[in-house]
Amino acid sequence: MKTVFVVRHLHVLPPDEEDVKLIGVYSTFALARAAVDRLRLQPGFKDQPSIVNPELDDDRQGFYIDEYRVDTDHWTEGYEAI
Repeated sequence: MKTVFVVRHLHVLPPDEEDVKLIGVYSTFALARAAVDRLRLQPGFKDQPSIVNPELDDDRQGFYIDEYRVDTDHWTEGYEAI
């Protein structure tokens, strides 16, 4: 099954508001990583240039690279508005 790699960047603004930017969708991990390498020295991004591993990193700010299967539902349940 085909997968894609989604790159996002998270910056937390006071008071704990999240600013998430969708960087792009790439066909390989290498292309996703290259996008991070191109942006990590740019204004704003250079303040949180790391790729975040949510299982290991305490600071959740930075770049995220997530792999998704195409043609697949990734949210399969409803939700409650808060």
